[in-house]
Amino acid sequence: MAADSEPESEVFEITDFTTASEWERFISKIEEVLNDWKLIGISSGKPLEKGVYTTGVWEEKSDEISFADFKFSITHHFLVQEPSDKDGKEELVEDALPLPMQDLLCMNNDFPPRAHCLVRWYGLREFVVIAPAANNDAVLSESKCNLLLSSVSITLGNTGCQVPLFVQIHHKWRRMYVGECQGPGVRTDFEMVHLRKVPNQYTHLSGLLDIFKSKIGCPLTPLLPVSMAIRLTYVLQDWQQYFWPQQPPDIDALVGGEVGGLEFGKLPFGACEDPISELHLATTWPHLTEGIIVDNDVYSDLDPIQAPQWSVRVRKADNPQCLLGDFLTEFFKLCRRKESTDEILGRSAFEEEGKEVADITHALSKLTEPAPVPIHKLSVTNMVHSAKKKIRKHRGVDESPLNNEVLNTILLFLFPDAADKLADGFESRTSTSAGNNPPPENEDYNLFSQFKSAPSDSLTYKLALCLCMINFYHGGVKGVAHLWQEFVLEMRYRWENNYLIPGLANGPPDLRCCLLHQKLQMLNCCIERKKARDEGKRGSMPDRSPGGTSGDTGKGADHSGDNPDKEKEVGKSWESWSDSEEEFFECLSDTEDLKGNGQENGKKGGAKEGNKEPVNLKPEGRLHPHGKLTLLHPGEPLYIPITQEPAPMTEDLLEEQSEVLAKLGTSAEGAHLRARMQSACLLSDMESFKAANPGCCLEDFVRWYSPRDYIEEEVVDEKGNIVIKGELSARMKIPSNMWVEAWETAKPVPARRQKRLFDDTREAEKVLHYLAVQKPADLARHLLPCIIHAAVLKVKEEEALEDISSVKKIIKQIISHSSKVLRFPNPEDKKLEEIIAQIMSVEAIIARARSLKAKFGVEKCENEEEKEDLQRFVNCLLEQPEVSVIGAGRGPAGSIIHKLFVNAQRASAVPPLDEELRSVSSEERRLNTGAISDFPPPTGREVILRTTVPRPATYSKPLPQRMYSVLTKEDFRLAGAFSADTTFF
Repeated sequence: MAADSEPESEVFEITDFTTASEWERFISKIEEVLNDWKLIGISSGKPLEKGVYTTGVWEEKSDEISFADFKFSITHHFLVQEPSDKDGKEELVEDALPLPMQDLLCMNNDFPPRAHCLVRWYGLREFVVIAPAANNDAVLSESKCNLLLSSVSITLGNTGCQVPLFVQIHHKWRRMYVGECQGPGVRTDFEMVHLRKVPNQYTHLSGLLDIFKSKIGCPLTPLLPVSMAIRLTYVLQDWQQYFWPQQPPDIDALVGGEVGGLEFGKLPFGACEDPISELHLATTWPHLTEGIIVDNDVYSDLDPIQAPQWSVRVRKADNPQCLLGDFLTEFFKLCRRKESTDEILGRSAFEEEGKEVADITHALSKLTEPAPVPIHKLSVTNMVHSAKKKIRKHRGVDESPLNNEVLNTILLFLFPDAADKLADGFESRTSTSAGNNPPPENEDYNLFSQFKSAPSDSLTYKLALCLCMINFYHGGVKGVAHLWQEFVLEMRYRWENNYLIPGLANGPPDLRCCLLHQKLQMLNCCIERKKARDEGKRGSMPDRSPGGTSGDTGKGADHSGDNPDKEKEVGKSWESWSDSEEEFFECLSDTEDLKGNGQENGKKGGAKEGNKEPVNLKPEGRLHPHGKLTLLHPGEPLYIPITQEPAPMTEDLLEEQSEVLAKLGTSAEGAHLRARMQSACLLSDMESFKAANPGCCLEDFVRWYSPRDYIEEEVVDEKGNIVIKGELSARMKIPSNMWVEAWETAKPVPARRQKRLFDDTREAEKVLHYLAVQKPADLARHLLPCIIHAAVLKVKEEEALEDISSVKKIIKQIISHSSKVLRFPNPEDKKLEEIIAQIMSVEAIIARARSLKAKFGVEKCENEEEKEDLQRFVNCLLEQPEVSVIGAGRGPAGSIIHKLFVNAQRASAVPPLDEELRSVSSEERRLNTGAISDFPPPTGREVILRTTVPRPATYSKPLPQRMYSVLTKEDFRLAGAFSADTTFF
């Protein structure tokens, strides 16, 4: 058996060498990707223009390939260029070097400020990188590196691709690449050295030239001169005598009387620390030939003052602390709080007084005997007094989150008419109307409609600013809860005493504003109606006229002679209505229903009597004649009646109403009920019209109310005269029409005797309850649009002083973004955070501009032309990665930069303590002072060496050779590109 099984096992061990290996598959995948990206064949392009690597657009394409189970990402980096015209160049294609080899020698784009590291090291406009896909993966062993390089070499040979192909080796943070570029008969090897410690011989130019020449290994004895580009970078970190100009806010002044409008009405702005941390000066010698300068370990000709090119970049502080940003961030944090006002301030401020004085003996009687309802206990006034008493009892003056001075200052800022009341009494307080005339319509003022916030001169807007400041400076969420509680009590006080709320526009709630602003406007409408009603009652007490309004007395007098008894009758009915109205509206709901039914019955009875002799009814509630129109049947003038104003509504009430109407369904009964609910205002207007125009018909009402539904046409009568005949429109003639039903139901009742369409008492209590139950988090959500609105206005105001074009664009983006996000009732936190981050970035940019202005002395410059140049220079520093200094070290900006370095050097050379000064002899001190240079040692040294030599033999084609070197304090890198002729090798 064993002997039989041996041949079988040998059969299974046969290896099929015709199948592709993992390595071959890997090479095939690379070739496939290069083919898809159309990188096969001869590469062509225009010569590079100066600075195109910085100003041009770089793009990249990526794909994923794998070697067995090890995944690599392959990425094509390229500069976007216009397609070149290939005509006329065909004869040069055979002899021309591949484009990447030409780029190695191009000197127009050395040291680009913002580019891929391989672009900076080799000057390439296009290349492909193969790197491990995962960040923590790395190709560390030499055998794997060689395998990848072989794959690259085979791929380039198979495809004829002339784009350089790199492989990333070692850990990614080291940025180590090796690669290859192939052309017809030529090849360039890209090699790299990366060290942490720098060998002494490579810290200067002469040592770098030695290694470059030895690497080239040129057989020619008189070596062609090497072209050099050198850049030394100096860093300024210590800004001597250029203190950060931001003044800290005067917190003590916040309680001062005169500061109220100044501080509480404005948001702070500016950075609390210097937003510019470092200034990097790059001094460049772009075109040097070997032998012109000396730079070795003993002596150097590289003096930064003599450098032909200076360029500057600034390093910005990471997330500098800015006042406006802090205000917004802290206020936004309130939105995530869960506590209610009562939980924050202690025990509930609205506990019932009866809990403390209740007698235990009455406990059972409450269950067994129907005791009368203690109305005085449930009254609003009693509740507010109880609240104030509880606040004082459970929280002493010293324990209050806000002290009295700050609180009074804020309340006077929010309610300026309170100061008038203290000075002049009741009349002056009531004379301060709530209707503020809006300022001239402009883009900034109308921002509130885009942000759904509130006008910038409104009470809601001011309240938002005050709460924001209280949250930041005075007790955080406790201070916010305290101020809100006081605000709600003030609203209650104004409602009960008929004081209009200042800082709110007249009219119904503005649905373009936030819900809280609408609620305050609704409360103001209620106060206005209640105040007008109370004043109307007071005015009618001494002199009761038959008509309800002054306009009615004149028109009523026309008919008084005909029927004096009717006049008395009408007077009685007005008197009884006036007295019962007060009782009707101020009683509890059960009594209200009974009273309302009784009054309705009275109305119906009166109406039946009127129907017998409708024309003889005395007209009531007339406003003025409607032009020359007359009633169709009696022929008397048609009068426009005094009507009730429609009930104002906030957006949440409108939403509730629409939900109720939608729930009625689509059935006939539901539709009829929906129509009746929507026709309350129509019925009221019909009753007013009937009262003002006795003997009128539906056609008369339609002619006034909806003229389009009364169609008039010219007809010829029996006598041949042309007369105008009118009739109702088709929709008015539909059977069971809502208008016809309402007209038949309507009784001739003037507006002043009708049941109110708008119950201001109930609506005011609903608003006050809504305000009282708001948590600080709810409040912050309501007012956040106002705070963002205020922040945008503040940023626009500050930007106008600096005139930075990039900031203007960002502000437009913020407004566009905010208007989309804040339009919806509950925006996502993430989107709100994005808006706040954008505002903070603008604040930081403006703060950086001011910092640079102060450092470069823009405002102090007397020469207007130089001042404009400096201003332009500062703006460029903010918007560009690197800015060339006109005139290098001898220009106006260059001399200022030189002075900054000199001051920093002198300051660093002075010992901090007197003891150290005494311990050093005067001779040593003199030598040390004289030895101070204007600039510190360079932080970075970059050198590019280029030449064209034949390699590897004297008869080979002359090919470009390049080596880039960078030396910093803890990093040394050599990146070489060495070309060789492969025709005979």
